[in-house]
Amino acid sequence: MKPFFLVILTLVATLAVTAPGPAGAAERHVVAVSYAPVLNTPDFPGSFGGAVRLDPCRGVRPVEFIALPGTIFTVQGELTRSGVKILRVTTNDYPYPSKTGLFVDERFVKQASGPVTERSRNLPALEEIRKRLLSAMGKPYVWGGNVKDGVPLLRKYYPQGDPLSGVDCSGLLYEATDGFTPRNTSTLINYGEPVAVAGLSAEAIARKLEPLDLLVWKGHVMIVLDADSVIESRMGCGGKQSGVMMTPKLELLKGIMKTRRPADRFPEGSAGDRAFVVRRWFSRAGGGV
Repeated sequence: MKPFFLVILTLVATLAVTAPGPAGAAERHVVAVSYAPVLNTPDFPGSFGGAVRLDPCRGVRPVEFIALPGTIFTVQGELTRSGVKILRVTTNDYPYPSKTGLFVDERFVKQASGPVTERSRNLPALEEIRKRLLSAMGKPYVWGGNVKDGVPLLRKYYPQGDPLSGVDCSGLLYEATDGFTPRNTSTLINYGEPVAVAGLSAEAIARKLEPLDLLVWKGHVMIVLDADSVIESRMGCGGKQSGVMMTPKLELLKGIMKTRRPADRFPEGSAGDRAFVVRRWFSRAGGGV
């Protein structure tokens, strides 16, 4: 849950957003010129001014994701906060609902010119993806983060704030694949093809796993790195280990299966709170789905 003052600021600012243009008016598009944080609040100065710590364990989670350079946004409105123009936007790169909307600092984008084309998505080779995953080892967990070394323009425009150096669980995969894979676990649970694991032991599942297979449920994803290990970014609240780490795959599976059962399809409703699935989206022959 967000702190009360952030909720109030978000509601006030949202009401102040310029209304959409008249029906039939041409849509306005902008494109990310660099890594561009996308927030669920227009309060960029409050979020990155240094007075607020972005602590997901305490419910301070303004960042939805970091758009990659070339990401196209459709502008729905605009407002000004502390002299900075903030745009309310939508983007196909993040097709997930937000009750408060999605917002980007106008200084991180430029007006799109000519025909509007979506950001190109080119999946790196297997070894390159694994190299990138390993390069994130030891990086901190950052809610909404998918740029392990941080956002340069945040350091320029908000030098007192969090530069978002780190990744969350799906952000680890998103960065390693150049934004080819879905950004949220709510999509990853159905991404690629299912691996039949229902009713199997941890040992039997471990034998089935291939590099880049996903062990996933709504809220968390882990990535098979090689024949021995799984890599993930853990939030680690309550003093638990946090950040990007590797675990032997059999050890990890045994730990997961203390509280969750393997399923071939992710179940609907509350049953999903006790399940996980394995999804195979990358094949050595043809790359990703």
